[in-house]
Amino acid sequence: MEAGNAGEAEWLDDDGRPRRTGTFWTASAHIITAVIGSGVLSLAWAIAQLGWVAGPAAMLLFAFVTYYTATLLAECYRTGDPDTGKRNYTYMDAVRSNLGGAKVAFCGVIQYANLVGVAIGYTIASSISMQAIRRAGCFHKNGHGDPCKSSSNPYMILFGLVQILFSQIPDFDQIWWLSIVAAVMSFTYSSIGLALGIAQTVSNGGFKGSLTGISIGADVTSTQKIWHSLQAFGDIAFAYSFSNILIEIQDTIKAPPPSESKVMQKATRLSVATTTIFYMLCGCMGYAAFGDNAPDNLLTGFGFYEPFWLLDVANVAIVVHLVGAYQVFCQPIFAFVERRANATWPDSAFITRELRVGPFALSVFRLTWRTAFVCLTTVVAMLLPFFGNVVGFLGAVSFWPLTVYFPVEMYIKQRRVPRGSTKWICLQTLSVSCLIVSIAAAAGSIADVIDALKVYRPFSS
Repeated sequence: MEAGNAGEAEWLDDDGRPRRTGTFWTASAHIITAVIGSGVLSLAWAIAQLGWVAGPAAMLLFAFVTYYTATLLAECYRTGDPDTGKRNYTYMDAVRSNLGGAKVAFCGVIQYANLVGVAIGYTIASSISMQAIRRAGCFHKNGHGDPCKSSSNPYMILFGLVQILFSQIPDFDQIWWLSIVAAVMSFTYSSIGLALGIAQTVSNGGFKGSLTGISIGADVTSTQKIWHSLQAFGDIAFAYSFSNILIEIQDTIKAPPPSESKVMQKATRLSVATTTIFYMLCGCMGYAAFGDNAPDNLLTGFGFYEPFWLLDVANVAIVVHLVGAYQVFCQPIFAFVERRANATWPDSAFITRELRVGPFALSVFRLTWRTAFVCLTTVVAMLLPFFGNVVGFLGAVSFWPLTVYFPVEMYIKQRRVPRGSTKWICLQTLSVSCLIVSIAAAAGSIADVIDALKVYRPFSS
């Protein structure tokens, strides 16, 4: 204003950055893109391990915990006043403002390691879906007795090449259209999986499954039952994971009124409710259709063979969704590295010079480092193509610290919740309980990964 640039100020927010344009609907699309991911396809397997009682109960419990702690985290986007306080642009910024110290480093390691893990998991999932398209055509042509084997490595490389292109979109606010497309795709394949599950259940003449899940017998030992049940908790936790990018999504919402936290809480309520309905339907109908034989990936494990063209449509939708979801989860990593590079070498033309082409902002540094990141995640995915095990481990490791511990601790600090008060005790009880669940689920997933590695040869998928 004093410099006579009032006209430019109209296009800037209170922090001097370009005016944010995100809304309740775009935030909901980002969350749904992040939440309804490949994890939905493993829920029938997870319920098969736990049974008709514990399976749906666990899903409802994780949904409630995820929603409640997300509302706590949304309150921490601004430090101080919810309308005018200092903005925290990333999850780690929020931890730094509210907690500080060694917890910032701990948060950074867990958050970014988890995001890298999600990128690897999504690369694996996309290749499995592309491979399933080829196999569905092969089964239709040659019969179900043909093994129709093929390597997933070429499909991972193809997915990586597509991600190199989309990773040149500079920031979160400019991928809203990709999130909306991905959200539509997620509903598409979830609906197809649900419809096929219902059709199979009707064909069976009733529901399969039992109250306690897979029975111990010749094929499943008591030890395997325990490990698989624990891994199932990790799968469900992964299916609801989005807290690690919640602050980044909230930073796209336009300035108050209403406050960003209120908009984010409404978006979270809609998104978690929507996804829970889909999860319950897809997971339960998948278990009802296949019982103990439910595959760890409903649309690629070939519980269904026909109609093969519908399976192809569903798997194409999965791949398109994962293209968008990969970007939603990786943008915080890209932004973190590029902010540090800009702060360290502000005068370097290699880092700062850009050429804008449509939604893309091309720079030598961005092209080099983002391409290297995509290549790294692709190579690691080729080394570890264990979809179910990777999903369970990622969910277990990240659930407690990112979804529960940090939101609870930041909320206590931000709202000055008295130590020893009823609310403080309830929040800490929730945190400790979720820690126990995370440790148990991680142990189950690690045991399964070890078993898978005994018979696996690298790059031979």
